[in-house]
Amino acid sequence: MKQKVTVVGAGNVGATAAQRIAEKELADVALIDIIPGVPQGKSLDMMESAPVEKFDARIVGANDYDVAKGSDVVVITAGVPRKPGMSRDDLVATNEGIVADVVRKVLPGSPDAILIIVSNPLDAMCEVARRVSKLPRERVFGMAGVLDSARMRWFIADALNVSVENTHAFVLGGHGDTMVPLPRFSTVAGIPIPELLPKEKIDAIVKRTRDGGAEIVNLLKTSAWYAPASAVVEMVDAVLKDKKKILPCAAYLQGEYGMKDVYLGVPVKLGAKGLEQVVEIALTPEEKQALGKSADAVRELFRILKV
Repeated sequence: MKQKVTVVGAGNVGATAAQRIAEKELADVALIDIIPGVPQGKSLDMMESAPVEKFDARIVGANDYDVAKGSDVVVITAGVPRKPGMSRDDLVATNEGIVADVVRKVLPGSPDAILIIVSNPLDAMCEVARRVSKLPRERVFGMAGVLDSARMRWFIADALNVSVENTHAFVLGGHGDTMVPLPRFSTVAGIPIPELLPKEKIDAIVKRTRDGGAEIVNLLKTSAWYAPASAVVEMVDAVLKDKKKILPCAAYLQGEYGMKDVYLGVPVKLGAKGLEQVVEIALTPEEKQALGKSADAVRELFRILKV
């Protein structure tokens, strides 16, 4: 039986993710958005590309959740971007209501689905989805680290003029200014980058990774979507194909890394059951301190939540 993915939010990230899931023939896709005509029009446009791109997966757009029934994975990208004059608290309050509403509407028809959260602020929206769904942590996690690591991998590849396929990067922590890129675990063909690049270049890569989202916003005047969509699709692929792939995701920690009851970006094993294992690594005192600072920032967002 063909697998099914629902993407809620037909904006740039959601629509691009839906397109790539279909083009890779990972699953049939239901694309849902509240704006009349948008998910229908985008899905039709994508299906009209199918004969050229040669995929037989189907994409169906709708404004209601009937098309989502029986989904194996639900990707939630719905929400508003932060606008001028909008405080962090305003953004949390607005998107909390949107994400909570999506979870309440999508789960009755897909009670066994795994939820992958993309809406921002990412770590806080994961907690909203977990509280509202009452699902175990294995089935509610967020896309952040795959994107942050991909950005760092590109910066490394660009600096060394090597294939991106040779690069691996390691980023922990919350999705934002307090993320913790780890150069000593970041490699090119297995060689740690401190052996290949001077400290000042590594420091610049770390800073650019932290500021990756802001750099795109400053250029486009809106949030990124190509790389975030690719990051989502890699996670969906790992789940649907039961790959047991180690990827950095926003996971609800229960003692790992000395953290409890908080969503934080850490390496996890993704498979058919969702988050199947949190992978712990030994951190230096400085890295532990940085991760603790990131966790504190996430907990501050949790305190704002009303659900």
